Amino acid sequence: LVFFCLTFQLACCCGTAACSLCCKCCPKIKQSTSTRFMYALYFILVTVICCVMMSTTVANKMKTHIPFYKEMCKGIQAGEMCEKLVGYSAVYKVCFGMACFFFLFFLFTIKINSSKSCRAYVHNGFWLVKLIVLAAMCSGAFFIPDQDTFLNAWRYVGATGGCLFIVIQLILLVEFAHKWNKNWTAGANHKQVWNGLLALVTLTLYSIAVAALILMALFYTRAEGCMYNKVLIGVNGGLCLFVSLVAISPCVQNRQPHSGLLQSGVISCYVMYLTFSALSSKPPET
Repeated sequence: LVFFCLTFQLACCCGTAACSLCCKCCPKIKQSTSTRFMYALYFILVTVICCVMMSTTVANKMKTHIPFYKEMCKGIQAGEMCEKLVGYSAVYKVCFGMACFFFLFFLFTIKINSSKSCRAYVHNGFWLVKLIVLAAMCSGAFFIPDQDTFLNAWRYVGATGGCLFIVIQLILLVEFAHKWNKNWTAGANHKQVWNGLLALVTLTLYSIAVAALILMALFYTRAEGCMYNKVLIGVNGGLCLFVSLVAISPCVQNRQPHSGLLQSGVISCYVMYLTFSALSSKPPET
């Protein structure tokens, strides 16, 4: 019901009467929560569009089932078979438009101290207008002159942002696992069942990490060749082992008594996921 009501906030752009008509029966939701939800909904919408653009299956189905597909592609100047709207280059352009949209609102909302100010009102409403602006920015990226230079530069921006995202995510994962281990260890002082649960979860995490390592070695390496894949799997597997040994080392235990294998197990699973993502995205060796 909350999801349904938040979605209908788009009607607020049409006027207060439409807004009250759509949301009158909905439960009360904090304005900050609804704003976060709507921005997240925009992000998910663009992400889904990017996934569709990257899918060759979807592109082939569109060519087969959409009438006048070839004429339509020529009409919007996307190539004879809409090749400019399919593939990683199209995704880069759409993501560039989305990044500009969120960066624009980042600048727009600097030093807002009250939700009653004019800028805060714009930030928390006008969702239909924002959707149109987002669509215009994503579409406008396809008309940037000198596309090759733009894509080469944007790749470096994307790689830098991806690295920062992974570092921040690792920090949050370590913090989450540390609090998780601390809470369950404190519970073990009263009931031993917490110790059993802690050991079970840790064993499960390491089992998943080891299984992922073995499966990647089976499916992404060969007896001859695939040296890059072998090095990547070996180095990341070795680093996970190293992190596990460091987590239970005496010097770390003295400074962080709540450190343990749970944290390193969570990080090992995350590293295996990143390794799988890298291997699956890499073009196959010939």
